[in-house]
Amino acid sequence: MKPEQIDELLKRTLDDHKVSRGEKKILDGIVREHGSAANQLAFLRHRAFDMAREQLMSPDAKGVLDWLEDVVKAFSKTEQGADDESHVFFSPGDDCPNVISNLFERAEQTVDICVFTITDNRITQAIRDAYVRGINVRVITDNDKALDPGSDVDRMAGLGIPLRVDKSPHHMHHKYAIFDKTITLTGSYNWTRSADHHNEENFLTTEDPSITRPFIGHFEKLWDSLA
Repeated sequence: MKPEQIDELLKRTLDDHKVSRGEKKILDGIVREHGSAANQLAFLRHRAFDMAREQLMSPDAKGVLDWLEDVVKAFSKTEQGADDESHVFFSPGDDCPNVISNLFERAEQTVDICVFTITDNRITQAIRDAYVRGINVRVITDNDKALDPGSDVDRMAGLGIPLRVDKSPHHMHHKYAIFDKTITLTGSYNWTRSADHHNEENFLTTEDPSITRPFIGHFEKLWDSLA
């Protein structure tokens, strides 16, 4: 998007010195079109400040400042709370099953699970509880590990949880889950007692959409391929 196009869109939101709900969508569209990297957001804020300076000699200076505050918020939101959107956990020691179970408890609509092996009954119970309360749960796992002693795959299938198993000669070795299509959990951590008690493992959770979107796409592609 060219600077003059950005200026034209900003002027549309400046007319009444207020940023309406519809105009916030315009600002969101500018961010999507121009980019949300820190330097690109800084450029957008710079354009808004330049436009405000031109108007501040008018009798409507206070209204211009109110408009500027709303615009700066819109062009800063991808930076706000960035430190709070991603967390890293290690085992043994960080009570990883509890972290995972809490994500299931907080889920509101969907959970897509793509994990090599699931034998930790605490996590399986959290999956079961989410499914029973109406969460749309789907599970992808590996055929070899589904036959391991203690595997909870049959238990989940018996509950009616949609389940697809990779039966190729190779392993489906992923360990990730997507909660409400907004939070991704991924790392080396298998959902097993050994991973929790003995192994040196890790996973992270993130709300970064640039990370979650590819995982959503990958899950859907793999899910369809195993139909």
